Amino acid sequence: MNSISSRENRTHSSHIKPFSYYKCIIWEYFDYVPMHWHSEFEINYIREGSAEFICGDEKFTSTAGDIIITQPNVMHSIYSCAGQRQVYDTLVFSQDVFSGTETDRYFNECIKPLINGSMRVKVHITPEHHYYSEFEVIMENIFACAKGDTPRLDMLMRSEIIKLFWLLETEAETDRSYTESDGLIRTAIEYIEEHFSDVIAIKQLASAVHLSESYFMSQFKKHVGLSAMEYISHFRINQACKLLAGTNKSVLEIAFDCGFRNISNFNRQFRRTAGCSPTEYRKKLSGENG
Repeated sequence: MNSISSRENRTHSSHIKPFSYYKCIIWEYFDYVPMHWHSEFEINYIREGSAEFICGDEKFTSTAGDIIITQPNVMHSIYSCAGQRQVYDTLVFSQDVFSGTETDRYFNECIKPLINGSMRVKVHITPEHHYYSEFEVIMENIFACAKGDTPRLDMLMRSEIIKLFWLLETEAETDRSYTESDGLIRTAIEYIEEHFSDVIAIKQLASAVHLSESYFMSQFKKHVGLSAMEYISHFRINQACKLLAGTNKSVLEIAFDCGFRNISNFNRQFRRTAGCSPTEYRKKLSGENG
């Protein structure tokens, strides 16, 4: 779940097994989940702790018991709350879970709108929701099946997912649509992904998506929840964490590889994001792996 790519390249599903389960712990398994999107559905079930979620145009703080639903191709990210630990279960699954065809009226009228975004279900479900008791049972069943990971449990899990969306669709919104600015911001994120090791200015990003600098900055903050420069810094630090964990490169080399031209600034930004210095981060990983 800690991919550095904006459009996630990880394969979460196959025709044989159209889902993937992940147990996630922010600050222990990874520092945060950068802004990204993928073609599958995603369900997060918060077991303990809190974190800051951005999902489409919604931003909220999660707490234990919360359920977060992300539809295909919706940009989303997770950031820690002042270093708090958050434990949550994640299921990422393809439309194949719904087992329908284009000629099936159920699939065409109920599932296809969820895939193309013409129908939006509730993103953030809390224990105060009037259907929460039903949702809670469904969540426990879905993740028990995912963890059990057998063909017979796959059958039960599919039925529970369909029941979940059957309930969600009673409150679905059908008048929201994909906007041009959504696509432009994704283009800007892809530009950052491709050029993060270089110097990047707001002028370059705005030019890449053919917007004025002021309008670009306001739209980026609206869609991503961070300013463009804050996002670039987070993205670079996330990549630096990968290099610290997976290579023997020096801290100076990693700083330059990740677009920092000043080692003091790199150390300061790293500590602000990860809560420790790059050297301490690498030592901590070495201790865990030793």
